[in-house]
Amino acid sequence: QVQLAESGGGLVRPGGSLRLSCAASGRTAANYARAWFRQAPGKERNFVAAIDWNNDNTFYADSVRGRFTISRDNAKNTVYLQMNSLKPEDTAVYYCAAKIHGMSGRLNDYPYWGQGTQVTVSS
Repeated sequence: QVQLAESGGGLVRPGGSLRLSCAASGRTAANYARAWFRQAPGKERNFVAAIDWNNDNTFYADSVRGRFTISRDNAKNTVYLQMNSLKPEDTAVYYCAAKIHGMSGRLNDYPYWGQGTQVTVSS
């Protein structure tokens, strides 16, 4: 079992930046690929970014590529999402997710989820 806890959300103006963190506990978190998804009000949960379990391979949704960066610190069992050039359409609850080994962009591939952190981009 892996427990995930997100932090770092908040209110930011368009063009601003935020860094989200996702701390893992439980089974060896380093063996798990990690991802971020987001869900805006009234919409489905969508993939944002993922990072592989044993290397620095990453991939991103087209809507965030070039603005967001996912990274991990295995010594701290923590994954980060650096979000720059934020837009109002980035407003959503951001969820951290984990799966054993290889990364994926499919929501149903991830059995472990955090509770989410709200990100609001507004002037």
